[in-house]
Amino acid sequence: MRITSLFYIAATVSFFSCNNAADNSSKPVTEPAKKNAPVANTSYKPAFEGQTRIAAVSTTTPYKTDSLAGKLGKPWGIIAYPGNRLLVTDKKGFMQLLDAEGKLIKKISGFPATDFSGQGGMLDVALDPAFEQNRTLYWSFTEKFGSDTTTLTAVAKATFNEADTVVKNVKVIFRAIPAMKSSYHFGSRLLFDKEGYLFATAGERSVLEGRKQSQWLKSGYGKVFRMTTDGKAAPGNPFIGKKDAIPQIYSYGHRNPQSLDMNPETGDVWEAEFGPRGGDELNLIKPGKNYGWPVITYGIEYDGRKIGDSIQQKEGMEQPVYYWDPVLSPGGMIFYTGDAIPEWKNNLFICGQSSTHIARLVIKDNKVVGEESLLADIKERLRDITQLNGMLYIVTDDGNLYRVSKK
Repeated sequence: MRITSLFYIAATVSFFSCNNAADNSSKPVTEPAKKNAPVANTSYKPAFEGQTRIAAVSTTTPYKTDSLAGKLGKPWGIIAYPGNRLLVTDKKGFMQLLDAEGKLIKKISGFPATDFSGQGGMLDVALDPAFEQNRTLYWSFTEKFGSDTTTLTAVAKATFNEADTVVKNVKVIFRAIPAMKSSYHFGSRLLFDKEGYLFATAGERSVLEGRKQSQWLKSGYGKVFRMTTDGKAAPGNPFIGKKDAIPQIYSYGHRNPQSLDMNPETGDVWEAEFGPRGGDELNLIKPGKNYGWPVITYGIEYDGRKIGDSIQQKEGMEQPVYYWDPVLSPGGMIFYTGDAIPEWKNNLFICGQSSTHIARLVIKDNKVVGEESLLADIKERLRDITQLNGMLYIVTDDGNLYRVSKK
């Protein structure tokens, strides 16, 4: 099954068919149309020009979107796997190894029990930088901890021999304590940096008690962590030795970070997170920095009430590089490093869940200078994205797998 890609310009609701004139080519759009423009939830003013609703751009290279597989279950994370394959996590607590055409090679089990109620379950997956030698993989999941009703975000590792269908030597290496009775806002993305240390994110559990703990260094809520492969604090972490601080914390003041990747040019770590109603954020993550939630935000409560003192800036708190209002609902994201579509090189692609499209961001000098909306014709919640052989692969909440490649 092949789906014709549509171009949906980010600041408009105008669509351009891939089969239109000039073989799917179109000129960059430098000014968003005012008619039918999306309506913001707030009248908050950005802290600087270009922080939101940047000028739209449009891909000029012809590309296509193929539907490869369906009925994958409840996929959450997808990564490239050695041998031209893909590894996909399922919220119910297992993984699937697929070939590049989406055909199932094997189901992998043997993982500890996970609570997949609400937004929980088996979440992200990452391969050890030395995976070819040590066969070690890592995953994040929702773990019942402390009681049958309290849960937290945990990170575990195991070894996987491809002759088997089960993982071995399973070990939980990190828990974002404390456990809490909530089935929402677990995060959680995993990413290895160039030094071989593991980044992991955790949300603030979508309750008022967890929300305020985003600002507490003794709590694992609303944090980006950096750790060794054994779950210990990575050398150089900003809060090592600070009284009552969790030493794995790298940054704090986050809401529900489900997006994480590294800029291939600079090595900088970027993160995107759910805001409330409005105010989804894209952040450049720096050690020891406070990203403000819930003290500052560009969003409001879902019922329309203001949050806290309704302020967007405060000394000592970082501003997002970019924010969305209306929301993007960011899932997984990736910097494109392929050569198949040269104009996408080093662009950032973020899955939109409730927005049902992929946001392509052009970034220069750590600023967003252009945005495009892709795959809006699929009309599904796009959960995670990876790349393989210069092509983008996307899994959806409906259990479908898509591939985007040069036409």
